Amino acid sequence: MHMTLVLSPDPSDMTAANEVMPIGAAGEKAQHAARLALPPGEATAAQQQSSKRGSLLSGVICINILILGCAMVCSSVFSPDAVSPVNVQILLSVLLLLTTAWMVYYMAYVARLDKAVLYKDGHAGPVWLRGGLVLFGVCSLIMDVFKIANYVGYMHCDSAVKIVFPAVQALFILVQTYLLWFHAKDCAQLQRNITRCGLMLCLASNLIVWMTAVTEESQHQTVIPKSDHGNASHFSVDLSSIGTCNCSHTACSIFKEAYYYLYPFNIEYSLFASAMAYVMWKNVGRLVDQHAHHKHRFRLKGILVGPVVGVAMLVAGLATFVIYEVDMAMDDKEKKELALKIHYLMNTVAVSLMSVAALIGYAIYWLDKRDHVSEKNPTRSLDIGLLLGSSLGQFLICYFNMVAIVASSATDVLNALNLACSLLTIIQIILQNVFVIEGLHREPFNEDHEGHVFANPHALHSNQETHQPSTMRRSTSVVIITTGMHVPVTLGPCWKRRLLKEISIFLLLCNVILWIMPAFGARPQFDNELGFRFYDYSTWSAVVNIGLPFGIFYRMHSVASLFEVFLIT
Repeated sequence: MHMTLVLSPDPSDMTAANEVMPIGAAGEKAQHAARLALPPGEATAAQQQSSKRGSLLSGVICINILILGCAMVCSSVFSPDAVSPVNVQILLSVLLLLTTAWMVYYMAYVARLDKAVLYKDGHAGPVWLRGGLVLFGVCSLIMDVFKIANYVGYMHCDSAVKIVFPAVQALFILVQTYLLWFHAKDCAQLQRNITRCGLMLCLASNLIVWMTAVTEESQHQTVIPKSDHGNASHFSVDLSSIGTCNCSHTACSIFKEAYYYLYPFNIEYSLFASAMAYVMWKNVGRLVDQHAHHKHRFRLKGILVGPVVGVAMLVAGLATFVIYEVDMAMDDKEKKELALKIHYLMNTVAVSLMSVAALIGYAIYWLDKRDHVSEKNPTRSLDIGLLLGSSLGQFLICYFNMVAIVASSATDVLNALNLACSLLTIIQIILQNVFVIEGLHREPFNEDHEGHVFANPHALHSNQETHQPSTMRRSTSVVIITTGMHVPVTLGPCWKRRLLKEISIFLLLCNVILWIMPAFGARPQFDNELGFRFYDYSTWSAVVNIGLPFGIFYRMHSVASLFEVFLIT
């Protein structure tokens, strides 16, 4: 099949023109016909104007839906008598049904039109990201099944919406996962404005689902301190658990506890889907060079220290988490304090090692001679923006925590560990962000030159000075053909490349355990009473419940970014 590079004669559109690469002869004819409709300059100006209008319209729709959803979710927390969780679920059900209808329309009609998807963004929706989306989606479906099984027991005294909403959400997850698996790379060229609005509706719906799930999970985990010596309790506004409404079967408490443990997966699914929908929105009408994307394979050959130390930290963190959860469920104050000390100590060791590793990695990048990426890439820009934005949540908690410890002159061992952990966490996040951003902005190693090279010994000797430096930077197996014999010469991987891979996989595994602990219930901010004593209850709970979801997302997003750094190194 013949491939032709089509260049726009308009100098103002040279950037887009250099990215154009139609998919086959049919795509070339369609693009050529579209360009003949108007003179080149006028066609470009008309397309840009239409793109601006469509982006503005879809952005306005998204913002209004998000603000409405945020207002409803907040009202259901602070004024549950006026706006109940059922009202929020009704709004979400309507949004999810509308979004599902558009996704079915796009997949069944728009994407199947001739000339609809001429280009694909090779950077969008890599297989490992879509695989993570499927994993989180499956867990979210299980959560919806548990919710339905739980709320069936309250049908005789509670709203049927609580059963309808999980069913609608399950349908939405199935359709959306299918869409993002097969169409995440699409650069739609037809019905652009409708597609932009549909994608923004999808983005807004996922973010409102995220806000609702975070709010419910935070209410479940937030501990209300008692003014007297009584036991602390958990704050919750679940109407099915109060009043005279009792479950009609004995498994309600089991299903309820089970689906709360699955909330972190549903939260991450919504964020993954939001990010992928945003990239699709940015790619509407975009002209992308297919050959600008590098294919990478996941290989751990020769990488040992990073995975071993990372797995050791992961196992130690899981053991610490189990001890923490068991001891915090008891009424023994000494055991609770010991569990907090172990938790702070584990986190302090983890972030200290991660800080050293990230600093070494950045120093290696400073010595590395690879070029920086210069092409326009919406996926990369979003990754970095989310990385920096979500880290603010952890900064918020750490700085409030540090001020409370220093200002209250808390000199005991527990708060000394708390202070050290907060300070080192800030340092670790800064160093890790620098390392990840530097790694994502580097051109990947050229894998195409790796493999078997058959060379004439005379040519190899004459070009030794020019080829040896570049060869030594790669893991290359060179086979020299001499008279009647093959002489294999195996060149090992560059030490800088190997060390960067070791650091990336170590940081990845450490971020996994730092995601698991807070995502599945470790809340030292509430179990340590210093924050409640220094700030009032409403202030401290607001700081934690706002900052912690972003901090949890930061760790999971760091895992995804570090995996990509590992692949391109």
